[in-house]
Amino acid sequence: MSAQSHGNTDGDTVSRLRTLVLGAIGVVYGDIGTSPLYTIRQTFGEHGVAATPGNVLGVLSLVFWSLILVVSVKYAGFIMRADNKGEGGIMALTALAQRSVRSSRRGRWWIVMLGLFGASLFFGDGVITPAISVLGAVEGLEVLAPRLEHWVVPISAIIIVALFAVQNRGTGRVGLVFAPVMILWFAALAALGIWHVAQNPGVLRALSPHYAIEFFLHAKWSAFFALGSVILAITGAEALYADMGHFGKKPIRWSWFGFVLPALVLNYFGQGALLIADPKTAENPLYLMVPQSMLVPMLLLATAAAVIASQAVISGAFSVTREAIQLGFLPRMQVRHTSDEQIGQVYLPWINRMLMIMTLAVVLGFRSSDNLGAAYGIAVVGTMTIDSVLVMIVFRRLWNWSRARVLVVGLLFLFVDLAFLTANADKVEHGGWFPLVLGSIIFIVMSTWRRGKELVMHEIKQGGLALEPFIASIVAHPPLRVPGTAIFLTANQDAVPHALLHNLKHNKVLHERNIMLTVETVDTPMAEPAECVSVQPLGDDFFAVTLRFGFAEDMDVPQALAAIKSCGPALDMMDTTFFLSRESIVATDRPGMALWRDRLFAFLQRNALPATAFFRIPGNRLIELGTQVEI
Repeated sequence: MSAQSHGNTDGDTVSRLRTLVLGAIGVVYGDIGTSPLYTIRQTFGEHGVAATPGNVLGVLSLVFWSLILVVSVKYAGFIMRADNKGEGGIMALTALAQRSVRSSRRGRWWIVMLGLFGASLFFGDGVITPAISVLGAVEGLEVLAPRLEHWVVPISAIIIVALFAVQNRGTGRVGLVFAPVMILWFAALAALGIWHVAQNPGVLRALSPHYAIEFFLHAKWSAFFALGSVILAITGAEALYADMGHFGKKPIRWSWFGFVLPALVLNYFGQGALLIADPKTAENPLYLMVPQSMLVPMLLLATAAAVIASQAVISGAFSVTREAIQLGFLPRMQVRHTSDEQIGQVYLPWINRMLMIMTLAVVLGFRSSDNLGAAYGIAVVGTMTIDSVLVMIVFRRLWNWSRARVLVVGLLFLFVDLAFLTANADKVEHGGWFPLVLGSIIFIVMSTWRRGKELVMHEIKQGGLALEPFIASIVAHPPLRVPGTAIFLTANQDAVPHALLHNLKHNKVLHERNIMLTVETVDTPMAEPAECVSVQPLGDDFFAVTLRFGFAEDMDVPQALAAIKSCGPALDMMDTTFFLSRESIVATDRPGMALWRDRLFAFLQRNALPATAFFRIPGNRLIELGTQVEI
């Protein structure tokens, strides 16, 4: 390779890295980037600690070391190493941890339950983040003109409705302006921080952990419960891990350490300097840092940043939902792709409607970012604690770390997480109940769907007719064969599909070629080429075909079948008929699940998107036959 071409390659690599770094700033850090709107205000506000110089330095030290230990060390340093073929997030981590304990059924069950509850809390985050971010931004109106206070909730509600209304257009177009807006936002945070720190450089002493320790020694329980507000400074930390598949580790780390972290630290310390100079500014320190002439532009910029933060977590909720559907934790739903270039940009209409309704209910019910702070903290720290437990399992069982190494790293993670969790315990009755209730409801739905599918599979396998003797009887007593290919969707390759039996019994015919098709999801984002398709000839033009997809892939069954060359002539969709047995669930008092859960599963089954639509099977090539299954 010539020196010039080598230089071009290096230049392309640098250019791509720069683009990814800018993209990460625009998408990944919206949530944590809007935390300065409410973190210090929550800590020193009406129900917070007194804004004395000692308390301010102690809180600033806690904020700084939380950003270092949780975001920089835990997520950027350790958890991002636990990628599932490049993908991150709670569902990817759950699949990775499951893989590490394949031999233990009980271990896999506990990991699934932990992962499900973590994902449930993430959905709570998806409701609370848009509400608290938009409310926190619009509350700048109270500083601009106190008489506008009663407009905060209506304006926030209008912004949220507009935000959810444009989700069907995808984040691609909006994403073009994400990075410039967030760069401007972080630059504004840093500039305001530098201005106020310059007036009181003594606040930089809080970089030492000595002041955090001293704060605990003097303020005691007040300092401990202040942690419940300090946690708000690190909301959005999991986004570093969840968005790893979109941007990669290096761009996310570079943007964090090189730009976002310094901007946040400068702003928090600037707010601290302002509080030491005038404790009354605790009512809204971020906006009171801003010169009066710049208040309106800052309000508009904060609102734009809040919308971006909301957009990022909503898109994350869509992605997590699709992964949960693929892994069998949620019923099938309509998934629309909003970009021809980016596979990860998806839109789920039903999830979008539910998120909008619940977010509006939160805004109208809590009415201020201060009231939402307690709910937000519990949702965030709950997910972080589950991440710590799952990643410790991966370190020990999959990567074979020594017990001592896992213990040292794990105890550090859990010590910080449990301190935050305990500090938020007293906030359960003041709003912290909301993410716990919402998470519990989602957890019940996900675990019921998972267990119900297992029970249905068990019943189908029990009542199935063995396939091998059936084919032997066909060979001995051949029925009338008609031209074409019949594809029977089945979850059990060893049994005769009900649809095949019904077709043979009522129509008295069999197709020339018959394919028993099973569709599986593997515990990686993308299935390896070698495992995508498995074909097993069964004799007499019967074939068992298994298609495998990753949990981040689309299940386009006709496209996958068209590529198969090992079961006779290539499939012609115009000469192919799909047969599907659609189960009608009957809830009974049989052992397995409580009757109310049986009924919930039956309801979910009735309202799930048909498998044919989910697998993109043409409706004019489908024959669907019903069967009853009691659970």
